[in-house]
Amino acid sequence: MTQQANVPGMESASDTIARIFSDDHSGVGSEIADISHRLERINAAEFKAPAATRRIAVANQKGGVGKTSTAVNVAAALAQGGLNVLVVDMDPQGNASTALGVRHNSGDPSVYDVIEGRATIAEVMQDCPDYANLQVVPASIDLSGADLELADMPDRNNLMRIALDSFLEESDTHYDYVFLDCPPSLGLLVINAMCAVTEMLIPIQAEYYALEGLGQLINTIGLVQSNFNPELLVSTMLVTMFDKRTLLSREVYEEVKTHYPSIVLDTTIPRTVKISEAPSFAQSVVTYDPRGMGAVSYREAALEINERSTVVLETIASRRNEN
Repeated sequence: MTQQANVPGMESASDTIARIFSDDHSGVGSEIADISHRLERINAAEFKAPAATRRIAVANQKGGVGKTSTAVNVAAALAQGGLNVLVVDMDPQGNASTALGVRHNSGDPSVYDVIEGRATIAEVMQDCPDYANLQVVPASIDLSGADLELADMPDRNNLMRIALDSFLEESDTHYDYVFLDCPPSLGLLVINAMCAVTEMLIPIQAEYYALEGLGQLINTIGLVQSNFNPELLVSTMLVTMFDKRTLLSREVYEEVKTHYPSIVLDTTIPRTVKISEAPSFAQSVVTYDPRGMGAVSYREAALEINERSTVVLETIASRRNEN
């Protein structure tokens, strides 16, 4: 993205807006000034390639918490920052595939063929139209019966890990991030995703019902760590659909932050129409509404995730050595 040079004696766009609205106490003016300042900061930020590929499953068995929005928009923000990103859609609804603008009709080559061994990731992945450095392994409704079909397969929990290991080893492109968007359940597709990655990113809606399901998800992750993937680390939690005007949103954020202080991002994702609207135009909100609150917030979240790479990778390496 082209940056506007700061000319001596000329104030920045955010300073201009702040000056114009300095006496506006309506909330609207201060919000415009705030988002302009944040946009300027994130445009100037540098995204650095992690020392090794970060493999992250985005999961929450509770639907409607912004899981797919988080997977898609964090991936898009990292790609916009110049990093190489792969998104694997493991949700039969195929919403991540829709938002990233790739084909995923029934019968199209997809992650379903990868899991069942009929195709490789390289054979089914597609380029995201918005970013040359963002590839997508699509999912379609064909995947909906996979849980039952996988039940009798040998090594059923590691099918995605085997495919992903092979792809990353053979790929001419070094991927900085791989995101697996999981279905809102705790079935075999999610177990496959957890076994294929080293990190979990958990989006949490800013409401109390969301906290109730969190314990169940943490227990499932613990079982996967104990039985299948001891390296698996819950590295990130992101509070979504946050409304800073309500006491409830602030209380939920503080509650989660108190219990998981080192992994909850400082950034929160607001509830905005644009985030929900973007997929209907086959786009992430990062490209659909680049100056809006949703896009700026997801870019800030992606930057936080990126800045934590060294600590996260060192923690994973330590777990690997222990086992």
